[in-house]
Amino acid sequence: MSKPVNWFSVYTFVLVSLVVAPAIANENRTKKDLSEVQSALEQSQAEYNAQRKKIAALQKNLKKHELEIAKNAKALNMAEQSVKETEQKQQAQQQKAQQLKAQHAQFQAILAAQLKSAYMAGGDDYPKMLLNQQDTAKFERTLSYYNYLNKARIEQIEELKVLQQQIAENQAALAKTKQKLAALFEEQKRRQSALVNAQSERQTNLKNLQAQLNSTKSSINYLKDNEQTLITTIEELEQEKTQKIELLGLNKSKGKLNWPSKGKLKHTFGQRKHGGIDWKGVLIGAKEGTNVNSINNGQVVFADWLKGFGWVIVVDHGEGFMSLYGHAQTLLKDVGDMVREGETLALVGQSGGQSNSGLYFEIRHKGRAVNPVKWCRRI
Repeated sequence: MSKPVNWFSVYTFVLVSLVVAPAIANENRTKKDLSEVQSALEQSQAEYNAQRKKIAALQKNLKKHELEIAKNAKALNMAEQSVKETEQKQQAQQQKAQQLKAQHAQFQAILAAQLKSAYMAGGDDYPKMLLNQQDTAKFERTLSYYNYLNKARIEQIEELKVLQQQIAENQAALAKTKQKLAALFEEQKRRQSALVNAQSERQTNLKNLQAQLNSTKSSINYLKDNEQTLITTIEELEQEKTQKIELLGLNKSKGKLNWPSKGKLKHTFGQRKHGGIDWKGVLIGAKEGTNVNSINNGQVVFADWLKGFGWVIVVDHGEGFMSLYGHAQTLLKDVGDMVREGETLALVGQSGGQSNSGLYFEIRHKGRAVNPVKWCRRI
């Protein structure tokens, strides 16, 4: 459903009203209004081109981010693999550490046993043996044994030191590797999250801009169709503009006319609209099915469905005055019918694609739109 009255739809009513006004005023006003419509078309086309450029730039950024996401996802996968490999390495190093600790304990036990054995074997202490050299052979055997034991103890102590150093280095390297990979993994996760969020935001912007682009394109197509409709309508109304009876106009009724339907004014005369164009009439919010009455005596010069406006009826009041009524539910008068003041012309509706029911109402004098508020009684 479209808005109650779109900015380019009002121009159809403007041009329809002009064709039943005096020929000279009608021609001048028609040219001006058509010029405004053409300017609006150019502006819409410029907006459309600008939106296409923005979409191209967003699509380029999206592609860039998708490449970054793919690259980062690969790095994240590699980091995950590295963490798994490090965990496996850690398990192997922990097993090695347990083995080293077991060897450490074993060497300590062996060393303790050797010391105890040496103590038990040496009934006489070593200094005493040196002083007592009666049995030279025994002394040499005992000395060789002590030297062997000392050498073995020294080797085992050195091996123990090496094992302890290996354990310390193993644990330090393990902790450092694990810490480094954990930091790398967290950084990769953070980057991946940031890239996905950025891509989502740009995707939303692209979707919104694409919707605007489609809307602008539809508006351009509708404007072009409407332009052709206006030309056809002008040609048809040009043939029917000859007044069939004398009418007195609205001059003597200024400020005293009744409104065609009761309701609140949703849009007022001269109010600024999209595209920098002012309202040429008013939009009265009224319940669907409410009577639409003629503001004065006159003759129906147009009564038909018009694209963008639904059912429209135009009444000529004479002396260059006309009244227009649009978005009707149905029309109760035909072209050529004479109507009296207050006589029902149509019923309020929401034809022409309006989302809410209401009546578009306009008064023209010699092709120029006048403010209905100044011609009708205060509501």
